[in-house]
Amino acid sequence: MRKLFLTLFYSGLSPKAPGTVGSFLALILGLGLIPFIPLSSLFLLALLITVIAVKQIDIYEKEVGAHDGKEIVIDELAGMWIALSICGITQENMIIMGALAFIYFRIFDIWKPSLIGRIDEKVKGGWGVMGDDLLAGVAAGIAASGTYQLLVMFIL
Repeated sequence: MRKLFLTLFYSGLSPKAPGTVGSFLALILGLGLIPFIPLSSLFLLALLITVIAVKQIDIYEKEVGAHDGKEIVIDELAGMWIALSICGITQENMIIMGALAFIYFRIFDIWKPSLIGRIDEKVKGGWGVMGDDLLAGVAAGIAASGTYQLLVMFIL
């Protein structure tokens, strides 16, 4: 059950780009929830999943003897849902805003600029695995919102 949770329904076991596959599944799940729950609830769900994941990651890492295995993608779910919950997504802009949030989240999660990278390098255990993705989600949400506003002003 732990592996099912940490690999986000085994999407983290993808042989190619498990983080991207996990992020895409997280996007689909998040977009599926948005019509039914407030964005604040999506944000709180991301935080709840984070708290549970930190404990489960600590246990898993002791079992396998490795930190931040590529198969662990529950952090992508938390980060994507943070990005979606703060970017200003609505029913009307769901496709564009979802795409922007996904693209920016993957950029920040892979590139790991500034504090995101420091968290990834220096913080150990479950908080290290989850922390960089939470911050990448915040950055992605802000970047997606700003980009969408520019698109509205000049193109849409």
